Amino acid sequence: MFQILIPTDFSKNAWNALEYGLKLFESINCTFYLLHINPIPTYSGAGTSVKGSSKMVQESVLRESKESLEQLLLEIKNIPASPKHTFIPIALYDFFVDSIKREVETKKINLIIMGTKGSTGLKKVTMGSNTGDVITKVKCPLLAVPENAKFKIPKEITFPTDYYLRYDLKVLDTLIEMVTMNNAVLRVLHISKKGEVLSDEQQENKDFLNDYLRDVEHSFHSLTGNDLETAVQCFTESRDSDMIAMVGKNLNFFQRILFRPKIEQISYHTDIPFLVLHE
Repeated sequence: MFQILIPTDFSKNAWNALEYGLKLFESINCTFYLLHINPIPTYSGAGTSVKGSSKMVQESVLRESKESLEQLLLEIKNIPASPKHTFIPIALYDFFVDSIKREVETKKINLIIMGTKGSTGLKKVTMGSNTGDVITKVKCPLLAVPENAKFKIPKEITFPTDYYLRYDLKVLDTLIEMVTMNNAVLRVLHISKKGEVLSDEQQENKDFLNDYLRDVEHSFHSLTGNDLETAVQCFTESRDSDMIAMVGKNLNFFQRILFRPKIEQISYHTDIPFLVLHE
């Protein structure tokens, strides 16, 4: 049974992410944990304990959250949901990232699905948005679904890499699982500067990757350019990629693509889901 955590604030954006996840895993036996967190304000003086907050306020917001979650369950039934899916609503009054970490650990979560919002897409994570905080602080695979993303079975998944990191098998297994589940093709993308060649270490990591991916359809691609973000944009557009997968551990490479796009030029942040892989 696949365990999926979907934090929600009941917005249109959150519903889009939820609906995307339900369709993506339609044929898979899954338990979806629908989590609404009422965050403790950092200025409330509550410290690290809920006890410092008003019990009356806490009970009131939790009651409202539970009512909203029940309404969300009714809306899901109207889709209708897959018979392979089970839903468990959870309402909390706590610090956001701490709550996510705890639920991931106690529920043995395999994947988090969250929405990203706004014309600036994932750039908002630089301003401390919930999705950005979870991506960088919670070591669990996360599927970030932009608000403009329209579901279609991901038949082509782009995997940008610089080949500098040795690949953790758990990371690769999650990637392979996403590829095989959708009968997709994996496109491994390396972007280099003009005249740059792979070092011995990079070539060794590439060879390992090629060997480990032997049971899934995949291909290797190389583009030359100084602008990493634009190169990824050109590739995903030319290939009509349905999803981009990246390893969160490779922060410098990862953040350049995910966190610092030139918004007027880059559209994949608002259209294409990102699968963030963690060890």
